This record gives sequence, C-alpha cells and structure tokens, in this order.
Amino acid sequence: MSRWQPNARGRLEQATLELFAERGYEQTTVAEIAARAGLTERTFFRHFADKREALFSGQDALEALLVAAVAAAPEAAAPIDAVAAALAAAGAQFARRREDLLLRQAIIGTHPELRERELIKLGSLTAALAGALRRRGVADSAAGLSAEAGTAVLRIAVERWLGQDTSDSAGDLDGIIRATLAELKAVAAGA
Repeated sequence: MSRWQPNARGRLEQATLELFAERGYEQTTVAEIAARAGLTERTFFRHFADKREALFSGQDALEALLVAAVAAAPEAAAPIDAVAAALAAAGAQFARRREDLLLRQAIIGTHPELRERELIKLGSLTAALAGALRRRGVADSAAGLSAEAGTAVLRIAVERWLGQDTSDSAGDLDGIIRATLAELKAVAAGA
C-alpha cells in the first residue's frame, strides 16, 4: 500500500461510501476502508477521526462555501436573500455529486447514529449561516430565523431532488431550491 498515491482523502471517502453500501455501517471497519482505498489505517486517521467522519467529510467545505456566499451577497440584500445566494452556491456543488449523495442518503437512512450525526451537522451549518448574517449586521433573531429557514429549504430541496426520477429534466436542483424558497416565502406571507 503506497501512502504517496494522489487523492488519499477522496479515495477514502469513496471507499467508505462503497463499503457502507455493500456491507453496512456497523459491519465495516476502518481497516477495510483503508484497504479498499489502497492505504493504511494510519493514513485513514490522518484524514478522519472515525469512519462516520469519512461519510460526513464535506462539512467544512460546505460551511465555508455558504459563509462566503452570504458575505458576497449584495449589501442591500435582505437576510433571506443572502441565504438564498448561499443555497444556490451549495446547490451547484451538490448537483455534481448526485449519485454519491443518493448513496450517502440511503446509508444514513438505515442507521440512527448516522441520522443523528447528520442533524448535528445541519445544526452546525445553521450556526455558520447565522454567524455570517450577524457579521453582515443582521440582528440575532433575524439571523437565526433566516439561517434556520435556509437550512430547512436546503434539506427539503435536496430531498426532493434526490427523490425524483432522473429522467425528469425539469427537476434541476437550482430550480428546486428556488421553488422551495418561494414556497417558504408564500407560507410566511400567509398565502
């Protein structure tokens, strides 16, 4: 096993997805993940604290993307519109990984510990969005509410997108995010 082959982290992430899908979360060991990736356990632990983190590895990059998009939104944008810009940026990233996300969601859906971890990660995304809004001068309550709403829109839109028939070209993720956000605004307006 050569530890100098390129993209060790990506290979470990892919091996984790494959093995969890084939054998299940509980039945898969770190040693098996490392072996599938052609790496050592030591290399695995250089990249991840545990096998769950290999499944949730994109969290930091996603948070950074969302925060940067909120910061880059026009100064006059309402808090929910700044969040909408962040959701569009996230949607563009997700759209390139649909098959992996489908597999990941199927794996998470079969194990309560992974569903719990996903909720914790969503909470972290919400906190990051709220912090980015506060740095724009948005009041605490409005920042928190906008961030919570944005996270809910993202979660629901991605679930809709992953649950659709892939032959339906009208169901692009960006469009689903926009439609879900419009639905939220209509509900909030009492329509």
